[in-house]
Amino acid sequence: MDFGYQGKVAVVTGGSSGIGLETVRLLLQSGAKVAFCARNESRLENVATVMARDFGDENVLAQALSVLDPTAVQGFADMVKARFGGVDLLVNNAGQGRQSTFADTSDDDWHAEYELKLFSQIHPIRAFLPQLKASEGAIVAVNSLLAYQPEPHMVCTSSARAGVQNLLKSLSVELAPEVRVNSILLGLVSSGQWTRRFEAREDQTQSREEWYGNLAARKGIPLGRLGDPSEAAAAIAFLGSRAASYITGSQLEVSGGLSRHI
Repeated sequence: MDFGYQGKVAVVTGGSSGIGLETVRLLLQSGAKVAFCARNESRLENVATVMARDFGDENVLAQALSVLDPTAVQGFADMVKARFGGVDLLVNNAGQGRQSTFADTSDDDWHAEYELKLFSQIHPIRAFLPQLKASEGAIVAVNSLLAYQPEPHMVCTSSARAGVQNLLKSLSVELAPEVRVNSILLGLVSSGQWTRRFEAREDQTQSREEWYGNLAARKGIPLGRLGDPSEAAAAIAFLGSRAASYITGSQLEVSGGLSRHI
């Protein structure tokens, strides 16, 4: 599918692995110039080398930073402006979830989770907003189905995810009509986090396919499997493209039917 990114510039946070990496790859394949960031410098450099080899060094910019550092994020925005001239799409790919119940979530855990989930949106949006307004661009946030369908063992993350969704809805009104703001809501998507849980499984004789299949059955996923990061990337690319030009303030579920809310 041609998403129409030829000549466009995209920024992806958390772009060195999982959904972020698949989004970087898909946007480059679709003709965009892509700037991406992540905290792990060595992994980021390895990914950047491969992307530059496959899509041209002139189309790739990578920078190691934490999105919780507003000065570093603003510096990244200035770097993108100097290198590519502006930005058409910002993809905010927030961090992993925290497993905890209310009883075992400390005050420090609450503060850390809310800071990560909210400011990983706030800092990049604030830094790139002038460029996005100039291009009449789009923001796509990667969020979780937990925002609407919380689970007790992820009480802290669920609460923070709901706050993020409220923020995005507010911004979709405040930034219109210049900038569109949408999100995807993830169910269970294969990731490093699930790989680690698979590797720590009780029955070490189970194959990955069996373990993932059993997990999908326990969770009641109608499609009977976990999602692939490339499937989430395709949803992101759609929402950020001109094909979604009349869509803002919306959320697209990428959950294999796991959603039970209306």
